[in-house]
Amino acid sequence: MSARYRSVLIFGAPGVGKGTQGKLLGAVPGFYHLSTGDIFRSLDPDSETGRIFHAYSTRGELVPDEFTIRLWREHVKKLIPAGKFDPQRHLLILDGIPRNASQAEQMDGDIEVLKIVHLVAGDEAVLLERMQRRARRENRHDDADEGVIRNRWNVYNRETLPVLEHYGDERCAEIDAIGSPGRVLIDVLQAVVPVHEERFGNVLEE
Repeated sequence: MSARYRSVLIFGAPGVGKGTQGKLLGAVPGFYHLSTGDIFRSLDPDSETGRIFHAYSTRGELVPDEFTIRLWREHVKKLIPAGKFDPQRHLLILDGIPRNASQAEQMDGDIEVLKIVHLVAGDEAVLLERMQRRARRENRHDDADEGVIRNRWNVYNRETLPVLEHYGDERCAEIDAIGSPGRVLIDVLQAVVPVHEERFGNVLEE
């Protein structure tokens, strides 16, 4: 790879609204949102890769690093020639990867992390209700079981939080995730727009 993709990580525990904020930010010219969860959920459930993902997700566990990174790389490479993602114009908004310190180390050659948007929420009851409501709305049965949700939180605290240490505090913007999506988005934009302007300039979409 000749150059690393300039990126922002949307970071936080399951239920804080990473997907919502990523999609909102991806609608702003100059940003491209890429959700690893969406990549996995788009897999054919009857395919080998789809069965691997399903086996881990139903237990609330992380998919193995090698499998995750390989699938992510293949997906990004398809986006560029398809004209969906242009590394010269778009700041890549990553949601769901890297999910542990090992993934972060393995992806240092793929991405240049310029900012981390760390969404935080102190009320577990709010997060639990959010995830169960989403499960009902999107027919995502893996999010409906409270035991699976709490296991995901445990996995996040044990395996994903150390990613912050890999990149350092100076790149991290901590943002309160409790509030309306629009209000949270304002804070997210204040953190990431200066990063885009610094690296890409004030270039308008064609």
